[in-house]
Amino acid sequence: MNAGMTLIETVVWIALFTAAMMTIVTSVIYFYRTSDFAIEEATATVSAQKGMDLMVRTIREASYASNGAYPVVSIATSSFTFYSDIDTDPAIERVHYYLSGDSLIEGVADPAGDPPSYPGTESTSSVADDVRNNEQALNLFTYYDANGNQITDMSQFGNVRFVTLNIVVDVDPNRTPTTTQLRSSAALRNLIGQ
Repeated sequence: MNAGMTLIETVVWIALFTAAMMTIVTSVIYFYRTSDFAIEEATATVSAQKGMDLMVRTIREASYASNGAYPVVSIATSSFTFYSDIDTDPAIERVHYYLSGDSLIEGVADPAGDPPSYPGTESTSSVADDVRNNEQALNLFTYYDANGNQITDMSQFGNVRFVTLNIVVDVDPNRTPTTTQLRSSAALRNLIGQ
């Protein structure tokens, strides 16, 4: 009796071994791709949450400008301009949060001169990336007056006392998991009672 393998048995064994190895390699590649995307999504969400926390702290400290101007400059569903001291120096900066493509941007203008005036240009930085509010048709900002009524007439910016923020984050809208929505709010502390 011959204990060796025939050529057919060897070919079958190699085919089965190759199929098993391809299955394992494909599974590992799928795992790494899925894991990599999940990490990207989590990183974008954490970054957006940090940006939102910064925005909330800044909005809460809205105050009269260095030149005496009213704290709120303008409001819109995707932008908010107001005065706040963001760097604890004696001057009050003009802060502008707005959506630009899929980025949430913070624009800051420092006052200059005596009496102080604010330049038209501002230094900008990204607060959050991969923001999908425009694609989801979701307002970034919602405004409320002292009685808790929503302000829908954006010319009534003088009545703003409370702001809610909604940020939708998604690294790739064409892949699952679905978007992550972050929500927070801020009362304009220096306007309470006015």
